[in-house]
Amino acid sequence: MAPRSIDLSIVIPAFREARKIAADIRAANAYLCARRLRGEIIVVDDGSQDATAQVAQGLCVEVSGLQVIRYQPNRGKGYALRTGMAATRGDVVMFADAGLCVPYDDADTGRALLEHGVDVAIGSRRTAGSEIVQAQALHRRAGSRMFWLTIRASFRFAEGIHDTQCGFKVFRGDIGRALYARCLVDRMMIDIDMLCRAARLGYRVAEFPVRWTNDPDSRFKPVSGSWQNAVELARIWWDLNVSSRGRDAAP
Repeated sequence: MAPRSIDLSIVIPAFREARKIAADIRAANAYLCARRLRGEIIVVDDGSQDATAQVAQGLCVEVSGLQVIRYQPNRGKGYALRTGMAATRGDVVMFADAGLCVPYDDADTGRALLEHGVDVAIGSRRTAGSEIVQAQALHRRAGSRMFWLTIRASFRFAEGIHDTQCGFKVFRGDIGRALYARCLVDRMMIDIDMLCRAARLGYRVAEFPVRWTNDPDSRFKPVSGSWQNAVELARIWWDLNVSSRGRDAAP
């Protein structure tokens, strides 16, 4: 008998999230159960030194379809996402950052966009209908604005995109797997990498509004993180504009 297809794969990248990961898994599972979806949840422990993986693995009996991928050392969110996406089997795939900044119910809107011809649906805090329940600190918002201006001036991706970094994105399964297989950065600039390649390959990308609550327990370090982001952005720009012209082709 052929294995049953997977309706929705949910990837949760996690780094030192032992206190949160159980709530993330249970919320993802509740979403799948409420929608009666055949699903899988893939937690990728990105080299955590706390009990993230152990807590997640402890829920495997409670949560059907839960898989925990663990590796050492810490490689970054981009590497975790590329690893998790490669392991998915779903007709639709999505990822959600740990911490439940966006409620899983909001995935309904992203999935509906796919049903109407969109290939990549990205959650946005800056589009009509979005709701900021708890905002970031002022300095983080200022930094985010500067980042956005830099990105828009330096990279080409789909028109109408206003929020590249929201950690809540939904894809047609084959397209999501293909896009992340083409990405090359390991850390926080994976979203820029993915969106640029989606534009290069001609995929249809659209935003959908989310209800977003800031999680003050961030893993981002402003000084070292900003330097790493700059290095990754330079690498993406070089790969897209110099070393790989004409290399990308739709699968």
